[in-house]
Amino acid sequence: MASIEASVAGKRCLVVDDEFLIALDIQQILELAGATTVVCAGSADEALAAIDGSAFDLAILDVKLSGAMPTSVSVAAALIERGTPFVFLTGMRGDDPHFRRFPAAPVVEKPYEATALLAAIRRALGAD
Repeated sequence: MASIEASVAGKRCLVVDDEFLIALDIQQILELAGATTVVCAGSADEALAAIDGSAFDLAILDVKLSGAMPTSVSVAAALIERGTPFVFLTGMRGDDPHFRRFPAAPVVEKPYEATALLAAIRRALGAD
């Protein structure tokens, strides 16, 4: 686990999930792994505003969101434009068509374990 945590240490992370308790859990996992900053967004609009206002080293995205933009696809596209790696953490199956547009992004299905999420983050960051 130490090498997995080393890949997160010192990173600025964005968490996009409309379920508050899940976002808090992800935030805690990232902070315990050494992330210096974790910003949580509950909608695609909030996430896009956060991306416009700050640079992130990594993002964790739920696909289905509530609000005007019901998915995080626009957020994923904005992250790709900025060269920011991300992981999809979702209740959807990993072979869902939403993921075809982003083949390099690891997909972790909910329910998830912290070790699985951190391993996916390591892959997203190219640390494997």
